[in-house]
Amino acid sequence: MPSNLDPLPLSLTATPTRPLAGVTVLLVEDSRTTSEAVRLLSVRSGARIRRADTIQAAWRHLGVYQPTAIIVDLGLPDGSGLDLIHELVNASNRIPAILGTSGDDAMSDRVSDVGADGFLLKPIESLGVFQSEMLRVLPADFQAPRLRVVADDVIAPDDIAKQDDFTRVVDLLSEKTDAPTVEYVSQFLSSVACTTRDADLEKAAGKLLAPGDNQSLRTSIERLVETLQDRLKTPATI
Repeated sequence: MPSNLDPLPLSLTATPTRPLAGVTVLLVEDSRTTSEAVRLLSVRSGARIRRADTIQAAWRHLGVYQPTAIIVDLGLPDGSGLDLIHELVNASNRIPAILGTSGDDAMSDRVSDVGADGFLLKPIESLGVFQSEMLRVLPADFQAPRLRVVADDVIAPDDIAKQDDFTRVVDLLSEKTDAPTVEYVSQFLSSVACTTRDADLEKAAGKLLAPGDNQSLRTSIERLVETLQDRLKTPATI
């Protein structure tokens, strides 16, 4: 295990404004928008962060180092985040803090049922909520013996991350529109819409799973792609 990725003793490095200093987070998340939000929250909190966008990529990361905490999105392109959490919980070398994340609050119970330590509801944007939940689930060995001041700041990812997610969907739907792909795209865009509080996008994503014939589905896909392409024409702001 590379020494530069080993969790540092938090009690030696944490400060009231950077309570997660010394913590390494592995985020398993396919959306660049959500990933950027969690990256900003982690950096503001003093934590180091790595990202995997699939379950397979997560296992590659875990073959090299063990993070202090792992945050797993429940809807991933190559499988269920719940299955990954279940495997991690029952691993012989258990990660100290295992959390699930979803835009569906009802999934909190499912995450708890498979043994996760915590749950983060999307959109993950409040620095105070993020720090409080992370500190709640971290074992005592990673807790600094000092008072923490948890900030109330709200973090928002820039438009570049969102445009990356839109490009991904357009590329996916240009390659295939089979049922598994359409279901994944609907879930993926719903997650992005939740993170960005975009009601129009959430509605468009939901139409992909609405009952109807093949022609209705093709029309919904074409309109969605046109909408995303129009949004991609707007210059991203940083």
